[in-house]
Amino acid sequence: MNKLTTFMEEKLLPFAAKLGANKALIAIRDGITLSMPLIMIGSFLLIINSFPIDSWTAWLTSTGISTYLTKGVNGSFGIMGLVASFGIANSLATQYKVDGVSAGIISLSSYLIITPSIFTAKQAAEGIPYGYTGSKGLFIAIILGLISAKIFHWFIQHNIQIHLPDSVPPAVAKSFSALIPGACIILLWLIVYALLQVTGLGNIHDLLLKILGKPLGLLGDTLGGTILVVFLNSAFWFVGIHGGNVVNSIISPIWLMNTDENRIAFQANSTAKLPHIITQPFMDNFVFMGGGGATLGLVIVIALIAYSKRSSQLTKTMAPLTLTPGIFNINEPTMFGLPIVLNLSLLFPFILAPIINVIVSYTAISLGIVHGTVGVTIPWTMPPILSGFLATGGHISGSILQIVCILLDVLIYYPFYAIVNKQFVLKEAEEVSQ
Repeated sequence: MNKLTTFMEEKLLPFAAKLGANKALIAIRDGITLSMPLIMIGSFLLIINSFPIDSWTAWLTSTGISTYLTKGVNGSFGIMGLVASFGIANSLATQYKVDGVSAGIISLSSYLIITPSIFTAKQAAEGIPYGYTGSKGLFIAIILGLISAKIFHWFIQHNIQIHLPDSVPPAVAKSFSALIPGACIILLWLIVYALLQVTGLGNIHDLLLKILGKPLGLLGDTLGGTILVVFLNSAFWFVGIHGGNVVNSIISPIWLMNTDENRIAFQANSTAKLPHIITQPFMDNFVFMGGGGATLGLVIVIALIAYSKRSSQLTKTMAPLTLTPGIFNINEPTMFGLPIVLNLSLLFPFILAPIINVIVSYTAISLGIVHGTVGVTIPWTMPPILSGFLATGGHISGSILQIVCILLDVLIYYPFYAIVNKQFVLKEAEEVSQ
C-alpha cells in the first residue's frame, strides 16, 4: 500500500498535473465546451421532433412544424465544428496573452476556406454542407485552431504587426494589429486547400478522418478502448486531478462525432439501428452516474449506512452533503470531503464501478435489450432514470439500465465503504476515550 501511495504521489500526480495544465488540451476543452449550449438546444428540439408517440410525430409532419424543428436541429448541431474552430484558437491565444477574439475570427475564416464547397448550377449558388461544419469537422477545428493560434502568437511575439497611435480606439487598433498575421494564416490554409485539390487527395476533412479517425476510434468507439479511458479517468481523479478535463479533451471529439452520427441516423429513420453504441450521452448517463468513478452508488451506500446503528458520526454528517449533489452528478463533496482522493480503501471500487457500467451498458445495447442513445445530449446535471429515458429517445429501457447499473455500483461500493465506516467508528471511539 505504501509503495502504491508513493508511486502515485511521486510519479502519477506530477504527470497528471502537467497534463492537466497543458495549454493545447485546455484550449480543446474550452473550444468544444463553447458549442455545448447549442448542442443542448438542438437536443431539446430533437426530443420534441422525435418523441416516440406516433400521433404526435404525425401531427408535427402534417402541419409542417417538423420541417422547422429539423432546421433548428441542423442549425445548432450542424455548426459544432465552426464554433470549436473559433473557441479553440480564442482560448489558446488568450492563454498566450494575445488577442483571442482576432485569433478566433481568423481561425473561423480559415476553417471556411479549407472546407470544400458545394455548388448549385441552377441558382449559381455556393454553399458548405452541414456535414463539414458540424461534428465531422471537429478534427479540423482542433488542428486548425491550435496551429492558427500558435502562428498568430508568433507574429505578435515577434512584433510583426501594424501599430497605430494610442489615440485610435482599441477595437480598431486590434483589427489592424491582426491584419498581417491574419493574412499569412489565411493564405497558408488557402495554399493547403489548393494543394489538396491539385494533387487529387480530396478534402482535408475526409483525409484526416481516415488518418486519425481509426486510431482514436480504438479508444473512443470500442469497448476495450472505453474501458481504458474510464480507468485513466478514475486514476487521474484519484490523485486529485479532474479526470474528465484531462482524458475527455482527447476523446470527446470522437464521442461527439458518434453522437451526431446517431442523431442523423435517428432523424432519417427512428426505427433503424444506430451506428454507434459509445457516445457522449452513453458516457455521461450510463457510465459516470454521479460523476467520475460512478459515485452515485457510493453516496447511496453512505446514506444507507448513515441510518444504521453501526454508523460513524462522520458518515451521518456526510450522507446529506453527498447524496443531494450526487443525484445531480456533482461529486466534488464526495471526492474531497470524504475524501476519495488518495484514499486507498476506496481505490478499487472507484475504478471498478464505472468499468462495470461500461461493460453492462455496452452489452445491453449491443444485444438490443436497451435502445441506443439517439443523439440527444442531456444536461450533465440531469438525474439518472430521467436522463436515461431522454437519452434513448423516450425508451423506458434506458431508465431500467440506469437502475441496474446503480444497483451494481451500490453492491460494489458497499463492502469497501463498510470498512471505511468501521475505521471512522474506531477513530471516533479513540478520540472519546482520550
